[in-house]
Amino acid sequence: MDEEELVEYFRAQTRGDPDTASAVAAIRTLLEFLKRDKGETILGLRESLTWATDQLTRVDSSVAVSSGGELFLRFISLTSLEHQDLSRCKKVMEERGELFLEKISMSRSKVAKLCHTFIKDGAKILTHSYSRVVLRVLEKAVAEKKRFSVYVTESQPDGAGREMAAALRKLHVPTTLVLDAAVGYVLEKVDLVIVGAEGVVESGGIINKIGTYQTAVCSKAHNKPFYVVAESFKFVRLYPLNQQDVPDKFKYKADTLRSGHSLAEEHPIIDYTPPSLITLLFTDLGVLTPSAVSDELIKLYL
Repeated sequence: MDEEELVEYFRAQTRGDPDTASAVAAIRTLLEFLKRDKGETILGLRESLTWATDQLTRVDSSVAVSSGGELFLRFISLTSLEHQDLSRCKKVMEERGELFLEKISMSRSKVAKLCHTFIKDGAKILTHSYSRVVLRVLEKAVAEKKRFSVYVTESQPDGAGREMAAALRKLHVPTTLVLDAAVGYVLEKVDLVIVGAEGVVESGGIINKIGTYQTAVCSKAHNKPFYVVAESFKFVRLYPLNQQDVPDKFKYKADTLRSGHSLAEEHPIIDYTPPSLITLLFTDLGVLTPSAVSDELIKLYL
């Protein structure tokens, strides 16, 4: 698979099913790349997969694509020293890749099952931007016959909140679209905040769509619970202490980074929310406090 084929396969995954997370599309692409690779050594296979992951992050600069690719490589490589025969080893790596893909495909359902119990009848919920995991949680709450209403931020600059509001209205959930600047105003009316995450960092903080941080700050000021829902493949080995510590490759779109324009004139598309502002994280590994994230991250990467 050359670079053009790799990128086209990746894009086809997201075009075919808009509900597919970019990280899942990347992992499917890497698995297909592994099956087609003609490498003659284990080291060669690893280097090829690392190259392929780098190419995908140039197309989609989200944290999840980077962490998902790294975790996939880690998961399939655990077996590489157990078999002397390369063809047998590659076969086992492919099998482990399929297992990893199957495992992460069930992540959202697991998260929804854990989180929906925290939504009480008559609750008023605030969510930010568009998140497939948050939507799955709210779908589960609807299926459980719970009555609740949702405030959704518009989420500029791309207005992703409009898509979220439209999806919730299809579920017949009373939904109000609010300005990003109105978060502080509406928070006194809500009972809880639920947001997704592009990445969960080592400290237990999150990287997510720009505006998440200010929502968390306002939630803390109003003493409202701030819940994060995220799949474990979004756990990333980063330890930012502030906004400036987040690498530029995650802050800006891939097209922006390639353009060569001064980043000082560009608006970041994500921000960092520290663990002190997060109440709980709901993941497919269980319900975690921010301080427990580092232990789970070590288990994933070691």
